[in-house]
Amino acid sequence: MGAAASRRRALRSEAMSSVAAKVRAARAFGEYLSQSHPENRNGADDVPIRTWFPKENLFSFQTAATTMQANFHKHLRMVGSRRVKVQTFAERRERSFSRSWSDPTPMKADTSHDSRDSSDLQSSHCTLDEACEDLDWETEKGLEAAACNKEGFLPPKIMLISSKVPKAEYIPTIIRRDDPSIIPILYDHEHATFEDILDEIERKLNVYHKGAKIWKMLIFCQGGPGHLYLLKNKVATFAKVEKEEDMIHFWKRLSRLMSKVNPEPNVIHIMGCYILGNPNGEKLFQNLRTLMTPYRVTFESPLELSAQGKQMIETYFDFRLYRLWKSRQHSKLLDLDGVL
Repeated sequence: MGAAASRRRALRSEAMSSVAAKVRAARAFGEYLSQSHPENRNGADDVPIRTWFPKENLFSFQTAATTMQANFHKHLRMVGSRRVKVQTFAERRERSFSRSWSDPTPMKADTSHDSRDSSDLQSSHCTLDEACEDLDWETEKGLEAAACNKEGFLPPKIMLISSKVPKAEYIPTIIRRDDPSIIPILYDHEHATFEDILDEIERKLNVYHKGAKIWKMLIFCQGGPGHLYLLKNKVATFAKVEKEEDMIHFWKRLSRLMSKVNPEPNVIHIMGCYILGNPNGEKLFQNLRTLMTPYRVTFESPLELSAQGKQMIETYFDFRLYRLWKSRQHSKLLDLDGVL
């Protein structure tokens, strides 16, 4: 009897331990589900699990919970993917308003409208600039025409003389004395800048006659076939007048000082060197004419001993005094002060 009773107590204790272990496992699993998915809780206060669940019921509960959890995460992925699709559609809608909102197929951005709009904007901007330039042109032309209509007006002739030319200081004394329209300007080859030269030309034109522009111009400087030695370290060649910004600016601004009412092309003569000694000289003149467009300007550099050269000299100089100056230009013994 005693052995049987002790065996029953041992079985009961073992059964109770097994039940208690299962209850603890079920309670832990329930707490896990409650913490992972608070929306599945029935209330704020959970009722502790005090009953024992059969093995098959526990398996069904675990399977249902796992399925519900899997469906929940699947729903999250769908929402995230849908949110991405909405953003992609919004971006696509910004690029093209012609597509249907329900069309999910990808589409390359349509840039034809943007390019057309950009080209239309650029063309309208260019048209506006051209209209302003035309207006300024006509306004300046009218002012110059009014200045030229004054009685006794003579179109100005600018004479630009580089100090690098030997005996350059005597050149203003040998110009034609019967032509008050000749305006000599002697500039320092070593220290002057393009801006200094242009400012002085403008000042002299306003002193001569306000609103007057250049009809003829003489540039007297050193140089050689295909190049002009305008300033220190500033040599004008056909290539440099296309690349160097300060040189481009000089010729463009100089072109705006040329006449708009001259029925013939304005002339710029080159003396002191023979530019056309090789083909690069003609290229240089061609590039300068292009830079000074739309102003009509021609460049001439004839040989002084030619008939055209003699005509050029007589346009600006007293021919007798010029020949005298030329004969003593490189002399170190004879002074021209007493002669001129």
